[in-house]
Amino acid sequence: MKILIINGPNLNLLGKREPEVYGSTSFEEYLEDLKKTFPEVELEYYQSNVEGELINKIHEVGFTFDAILLNAGGYTHTSVAISDAIAGVTTPTLEVHISNIYKREEFRHKSIISKSCVGMISGLGLKGYELGIRYFL
Repeated sequence: MKILIINGPNLNLLGKREPEVYGSTSFEEYLEDLKKTFPEVELEYYQSNVEGELINKIHEVGFTFDAILLNAGGYTHTSVAISDAIAGVTTPTLEVHISNIYKREEFRHKSIISKSCVGMISGLGLKGYELGIRYFL
């Protein structure tokens, strides 16, 4: 099984940014743990702060990978284009959020990309990525 994890804007700062919300582990450190936990899965990782680059990556893998785990960050609430990209490919996408978007500011309660995803995991910290992989397995 081949799964791509895509993280959007500001998630390159995990481990440094607001540790009370996002924890103190970088995603690269966590990814190594995921690879050890799931040796049978070919895990790839991509992060960008640029909306168009995220869309290009979805298009690139969206017909060949078995699954995408997507944390679109702030684009979750604003990007019709990312939602359309997810809808336009055949690879199923699961929406993941480290924080509980429903316990945050009101504008974060609406996900534009959810309608194009198979489901959402929100508020379980980095553990949400592991649960997403287990879902696809």
